Amino acid sequence: MRALFRVELTRLRWRRAVVLLVAACVLVPGVIWGAVAWNTRPVSATELHHAQRMVEEQRQDPGYQRQLTKCEAKPGRYGVGGSNDVRAACEDMMLPQVSWFVSRPALDLASERNGSGIGVAIVITMLMMLLGTTFVGHDWNSGSMSNQLLFDPRRGRVWAAKGLVVLLAGLVVAGGVLAAYWTGLWALAEHRDVRIHDGVLSDVYRQAWRATLVAGFAGLGGYAMTMLFRSTVATLGVLFAVAIAGPLLITLLGFPGNERLMPQNNYAALVLDGFTYFVPPDACLPDGCNEVRKHIGPVDGATYFGGLLLLAAVPSVLSFRRRDVP
Repeated sequence: MRALFRVELTRLRWRRAVVLLVAACVLVPGVIWGAVAWNTRPVSATELHHAQRMVEEQRQDPGYQRQLTKCEAKPGRYGVGGSNDVRAACEDMMLPQVSWFVSRPALDLASERNGSGIGVAIVITMLMMLLGTTFVGHDWNSGSMSNQLLFDPRRGRVWAAKGLVVLLAGLVVAGGVLAAYWTGLWALAEHRDVRIHDGVLSDVYRQAWRATLVAGFAGLGGYAMTMLFRSTVATLGVLFAVAIAGPLLITLLGFPGNERLMPQNNYAALVLDGFTYFVPPDACLPDGCNEVRKHIGPVDGATYFGGLLLLAAVPSVLSFRRRDVP
């Protein structure tokens, strides 16, 4: 088994499509990291000076001055009636401010968990699934699977060795990229002297760990489906149906509790350590209708995707062991 594993690992490393997918796993998060760094960059002295000059020029505009005069005459109409300094309050409300031109959000790791962090995790999960299906899809398309079975006819071992290689590759690549992404944001926050609240770092790294597991097993799921259908195109079609057509159909059917079956909700529950959504109540009280709060836990998400993985892996193993290999 060890020798077979090394052979499959070598084949994975030399597959050009796999190399491109791994490169995309590094490149895409790198681009996202750069976008986050650029969009949250501090305001420079040049930008601040330019904004102040624009404010000074626009404040002399007659239109703004007329609005200021109206506010001072009837402050209550503009929501500043209770202010002790009416003129200052009206200036803050009616005249241009520097923040209008140079306002940018500061880097916040907590908010990035639900923003760029979940986006990076989704991208890596999709790429790892493509890696799994591409790796073995080439064997079926080229007909080399039959040649491989000549050297080791024990099909269960062959299936397990290939699957183990895909799983470990997904865990290593996803874990390395996600750790590097969050460490890069952490280093950027430290460089900018951004305060990081207690517990945020542990939260983001736990999220990275959960996303790593999901990405690794997603690659294994893509591999299992391709071993079952013996076609990369068929696997991609099924993935498209599950990811896009499935949620659309569930939404159109509209049966009670359909939100619990949505793949995106379960993915968020698993990666974000829980997901909360709201549904309309079954009946309205006399004082009105309040939405009902529902929660999907990480165990629920793991059970959901674990069931899908078993649904693909068990028929895949049985089919590979019994069906003829061309």
